[in-house]
Amino acid sequence: RSVMPTNLYGSGDNYHLENSHVVPALIRRFHEAKANSLEKVVVWGSGNPRREFLYVDDMAEACVFIHGLNKDEFESKTKKMQSHVNIGTGIDLTIKELAQTIKKVVGYKGRIIFDRTKPDGTPRKLLNIDLVKKLGWQAKTDLTDGLKICYKDYLLRHN
Repeated sequence: RSVMPTNLYGSGDNYHLENSHVVPALIRRFHEAKANSLEKVVVWGSGNPRREFLYVDDMAEACVFIHGLNKDEFESKTKKMQSHVNIGTGIDLTIKELAQTIKKVVGYKGRIIFDRTKPDGTPRKLLNIDLVKKLGWQAKTDLTDGLKICYKDYLLRHN
């Protein structure tokens, strides 16, 4: 049994501005804009692509849950020779909505500007998580709560 996760975020992430994923990069950008009283934060692309995000502790829990299932129970709910189980929340949001949520979590009061000269990437990334739900697992960490944990982690590592 192997798992296929959606976009992960969480404590201990890479907050580098140029080579990190969207959640830690935005946390850092909004924090630095707040700390330096900047009027705006620039986000790459239009803000329209949709993404699904999963908190890392939920991913770890899902792996333990799936690998702990009885073989007969697992096989009764999966197709013969099925090798992957998608792990996610089943909920996506736009990058614009993500940026607005991170802005609120960080407490930044300025504007968000979307730089449409930068690429958007794939229009939508959302996993079908019907199987993992049928097996009896679902994510527990709400995105806003997970982002608050990440921001506290960022502050501990960068202050």
